[in-house]
Formats: sequence, C-alpha cells, structure tokens
Amino acid sequence: MKVPTEPRIGAVISYSYLWADEADLGRREGTKDRPAAIVMARADLGPAKVAYVLPITHVPPGPRDKDRKVEVPAHIKRRLGLDDHRSWIVVDELNVFVWPGFDLRPVPNSDPPTCEYGILPQSFFDMVKARMLASASEKTTRVVKRGE
Repeated sequence: MKVPTEPRIGAVISYSYLWADEADLGRREGTKDRPAAIVMARADLGPAKVAYVLPITHVPPGPRDKDRKVEVPAHIKRRLGLDDHRSWIVVDELNVFVWPGFDLRPVPNSDPPTCEYGILPQSFFDMVKARMLASASEKTTRVVKRGE
C-alpha cells in the first residue's frame, strides 16, 4: 500500500478509528475502518511525526450535538470517491498516532493500493479546523492516543 512519507494536512485517509467511548471500555483497536481527516501534524514530540485525525461518520448529529459535526458536502464526497450517503466530520474527538502507524488501511478498490482518498478543499478544511479549535477551547475535545 502506498503511504506518504509524512502526514498531509487536509488529507482524508482510510483508518481504523478508535472512538473515545470504545477506548474508555478498554478497547485498543477500532471496530471499523473509516475515512478520517488529518487536521494536524507535529514533529516536535519525538523522532517521528505525530498525526491528529478526525473521524468521518454517517451518523447525523442529534439535537444536542449539532455543533460537534460538520456535514461533508456531496460534491466533496464525490471528488474523494466516498459513498453517496450523507456524512459528517466529528470535530470534538481525535485519534493521535505516530505516522505512519499500524491503523492506516488501503482505500477500498484503490489501484494501486493507497491509504489516501484525497485532500479536502482548503476553504472547507479551514472551516472544519476552526470548529475543531473552538471545541478544543471549550475543553470538550476527547483525544485517544493510539499505538501505546
């Protein structure tokens, strides 16, 4: 599988995401491979880069969590090669892992196999990141460190 040497900010990857609720129950592996957006990368935490990813889900926001999710427009989903169902990026929950990590997965039907669906448009990415930073400033973000 082709894996970029460094995490690309704004890339949507295929990833075995571990939800915070699952981690709280002692799980160490995600139950499903899903698209996830790389929103940050750091090189100042050790010898390797660390990637921060937000999950993409088909579960719509409920009345109390509408600020937690940003809908991915259909035209962006088509450009990335994602399915036709409505999807949302969850902005208040992150997985953090040393790049490239064991939980990267090949994009279904990619030829040659790759872990990247593509890159989010800059204006959409900027809006998602602003919503993520707003959540972080409210101290409502949950972070799951992977690979430990």
